[in-house]
Amino acid sequence: MFASDMNPARDAGRVTTAGAVLFPIQFTWPHGGRSVFLSGSFNRWTELVPMSQVEGCPNVFQAVYAVPLGCHEYKFFVDGEWRHDERQPHKTVEYGIVNTFDAMPIPAEVPLVHPRSEILNNMEVDNGLMHRVSAVTLNQAMPRISEEDVTASRHRIAVYLQAHTAYELLPESGKVVALDVALPVKQAFHILSEQGIPLAPLWDFRRGKFVGVITASDFILILRELVNNRSNLTEEELETHSIAAWKEGKAYLKGQVDGHGRPIPEELIYASPSENLKDVALKILQSGVAIVPIIHLEDGLFPQLLHLASLAGILKCICRYVKHCPSSLPILQLPIYAIPLGTWVPRIGESSSRPFAMLRLTASLSSALDMLVEAHVSSIPIVDDNDSLVDVYCRSDIMALAKGRAYTHNLNEMTVHQALQLGLDSNPPYGTRSQRCQMCLRTDTLLKVMEQLANPGVRRLVIVEAGSNRVEGITSLTDIFRFLLG
Repeated sequence: MFASDMNPARDAGRVTTAGAVLFPIQFTWPHGGRSVFLSGSFNRWTELVPMSQVEGCPNVFQAVYAVPLGCHEYKFFVDGEWRHDERQPHKTVEYGIVNTFDAMPIPAEVPLVHPRSEILNNMEVDNGLMHRVSAVTLNQAMPRISEEDVTASRHRIAVYLQAHTAYELLPESGKVVALDVALPVKQAFHILSEQGIPLAPLWDFRRGKFVGVITASDFILILRELVNNRSNLTEEELETHSIAAWKEGKAYLKGQVDGHGRPIPEELIYASPSENLKDVALKILQSGVAIVPIIHLEDGLFPQLLHLASLAGILKCICRYVKHCPSSLPILQLPIYAIPLGTWVPRIGESSSRPFAMLRLTASLSSALDMLVEAHVSSIPIVDDNDSLVDVYCRSDIMALAKGRAYTHNLNEMTVHQALQLGLDSNPPYGTRSQRCQMCLRTDTLLKVMEQLANPGVRRLVIVEAGSNRVEGITSLTDIFRFLLG
């Protein structure tokens, strides 16, 4: 039994005075509660180990405890009541029903989606020991999954999506905001900010059709022009120029001109109500947009804007489907670190094919805007000096600058912290950290991550280290669909 002042995680992987090697095991209780403790055969059932609530995941409690080799039993003491996790291995003994696990000095079995060597290289190694000790085997379903199972699971999801149409995404009631292309740019961003939406379809009355979408990315590009080339785009122009004029200027900025030097208008990407959900999802992925308008076209009538289709809405449909057949879709039990799903912070000595963007609160807002555009990301984790998550700055957060002409400030002097505060002041719910900083763990299953991303307003999850909240990566709706439809 450990002394009361010992840190089990700190002593993990060391040899005790009795000569026993201790291995760290991460225990997880994912069923909520006010106070949760852990006890088991590894401490002779004589000690209640406090478990900490995972920030951003109010129903999840975790603790790391070092145990010797062998078979172990354990239970959770939740709000004064002994409980076990029915979803994990368990059996009936003299203490009632207990969970069980084996602490063995061999690599943990992991799903074989990628070469085994690649997966093992991504696992934690304790203090340089040759034994790879898994903090992911406990409380995580870790089946051995073949490529055939992965292919079969993807096929079932694809078949489901092909059998359902975009019409099923339409809510029973709701509203869709569309803007006239003749509207001044500044007024358009005021409307988006006041409505709490990051984008809106554009309607051209002269042509009688929808012609595009205006988004937070447009505002970011405009602000960058204000900073980098103020003589070409002044604040007065922002207040008087129409959306149509900006779209034309944007085409010049991007070099989208024909052989006569005339701007090439962007083609509107949309879906019809009868399109199947797989085609809609692929349309979003391949075009790199956040949404596609669902538009009903009928000869002789104006187009009808019915809804804005997003990956979040499609994922909610998938989650409803898999809720009734999780066991028949083995990929849902894959931990995200083993897929791997998302973009990860490179470890020491590793190279990363995709850049990972993080900033401090003291960074300039202009650097954040540059990073959002140049790294082609939709959000940036904001961290402290220990790389622990503090907040997230997203493309949609730029809308907070539309109020009160905040964009007229020098963006090189405004910090990310000040920009986030503007959003908090203009829209109080915006600043609640539990809503903005949605997190998950590297050991969470694909199913759990999907269920989190299917919640309203959640577009990405920051992958953090349990306890320290040190940022390990980020995963998004786009990552989920690239894997499921890959």
